[in-house]
Amino acid sequence: MVNVTARNERPCRVGLDAHLLSLTQTYRAAGINGYIFEVLNRLPAHATGDPPLEFVAYLREGAYRAPAGLRVERSRWDTANPWRRIAWEQSALAAASRKLDLLHGMAFATPLAAGCPTVVTVHDLSFLRFPQAFRRANRVYLSALTRMSTRSATRVIAGSESTRRDVMELCGVPPERVVTVPYGVSEAFTPAPAAEAAEFRRRKGLPDQFILFVGTLEPRKNIGRLLEAYAVLRTREGARATPKLIIAGGKGWFYESLFSRVADLGLTDAVLFPGYVPGDELAWWYRSASMFVFPSLFEGFGLPVLEALACGTPTITSNVSSLPEVAGDAALLVDPYDTEALVHAMTRLLREPELRARLSEAGVSQAKQFPWSRTAAETVAVYRAALSAARERGR
Repeated sequence: MVNVTARNERPCRVGLDAHLLSLTQTYRAAGINGYIFEVLNRLPAHATGDPPLEFVAYLREGAYRAPAGLRVERSRWDTANPWRRIAWEQSALAAASRKLDLLHGMAFATPLAAGCPTVVTVHDLSFLRFPQAFRRANRVYLSALTRMSTRSATRVIAGSESTRRDVMELCGVPPERVVTVPYGVSEAFTPAPAAEAAEFRRRKGLPDQFILFVGTLEPRKNIGRLLEAYAVLRTREGARATPKLIIAGGKGWFYESLFSRVADLGLTDAVLFPGYVPGDELAWWYRSASMFVFPSLFEGFGLPVLEALACGTPTITSNVSSLPEVAGDAALLVDPYDTEALVHAMTRLLREPELRARLSEAGVSQAKQFPWSRTAAETVAVYRAALSAARERGR
């Protein structure tokens, strides 16, 4: 029987599968982790209404401190291992869901035997769009569980209209069950005085000017083509006149060829790989850069672009998938498969200070449209819609 609360009775219990939350300073603390952290912290502010909601988060991360209004149940399972996490979701979480009115799988999957209606967030479907860019085991698991979870869910949350269309097309979910809820940008990402950015560069030993990329080193980020475009830029502008390229991000998968590609292009002294940038420093890397270049082939949302815009960093990104939704008119958009287009955009930002100033101002304005408070409020609206739909089915 569907466990759904009638109007004006006890609060509805909403469970949140947050086992991918990680506060460690590694690349695993980026992306989806940021979404989970920000949404968990803001949900309690939207608990009142009809029906009122109670939130319980299921997670493993011991360092997380929940806000008032969010109860935490920590698993005894070591779910850092993906296969143990899958086993926990399909057994222990399935059992816990029988005491809930609604369960939100915050990253792709819900228990196949859930004891209550479900909501699931799909961050992107890159493993279906670009299967060759993923290890086989990851691709098979994500493809199967995401399709089954989205088809059984009462509502599916997508971070962008692009992802919403993918969910409908690739998972076969009806349009009325897929809702776009854009992600947000933390208040930590704001512009800073030039003198403070210069001091950060001095402390970190960074050059006065540099071109920045931020993202996990993996095939769909299109870093190889960025390297090729940068090599052409140096040839045309001259090595001394071209800022260094900094590629910041943790090692993901199939990244090994990037380092040999740098050597083959003669860029060993011009390209820096600082590795994963801790979250408390990330805004300063954006602020300190001359420009931010993110030519990804596919993104479910594109949070690094939004972060760069919020910091007032002139930005170049791709004209595909979700990235135009995030960037709006506040960045230069290029075909990520067109090396010459990428060279041309970087050349413009190097040569045109008026363009840099305009994009900097426009980026800050664009980013203000994406607060995390909006994400939390619209997520709660999805919960209420899912509860209402389940109630109607029960009748």
